[in-house]
Amino acid sequence: MRSVVSTDTAPQAIGPYSQAVKIDSASLVFVSGQIPLDPKTGEMVGETAADQCRQVMTNLSAVLRAAGSDLSKIAKTTIYLADMNDFGAVNEVYGEHFPSEPPARATIQVGRLPKDALVEIDAIALV
Repeated sequence: MRSVVSTDTAPQAIGPYSQAVKIDSASLVFVSGQIPLDPKTGEMVGETAADQCRQVMTNLSAVLRAAGSDLSKIAKTTIYLADMNDFGAVNEVYGEHFPSEPPARATIQVGRLPKDALVEIDAIALV
């Protein structure tokens, strides 16, 4: 069974997509890319990629909680960066959330992110 996950503790979708989709038969949740939006105001948070990554991880955690999961159950993430020169700063913040056994990951520099964010992260996690 497929079910849509939605929570007010993370930013609402800014387009025709769900915050996450949970697949019960596979015990998986696919979390849409999270950007550094404040869920209460809808405004961007953070001037630097590191600051934005902190908010992205907060948003990612909130969506996972709403799906009955958490950061420790992530199997795979993809980090999208507006500038690969921010890799070190983002990697440091990201690593704080995975002190041991981090998930598989890809990091990609893209031409542009929604709302001109510097960082976006999506995830696949166990439920």
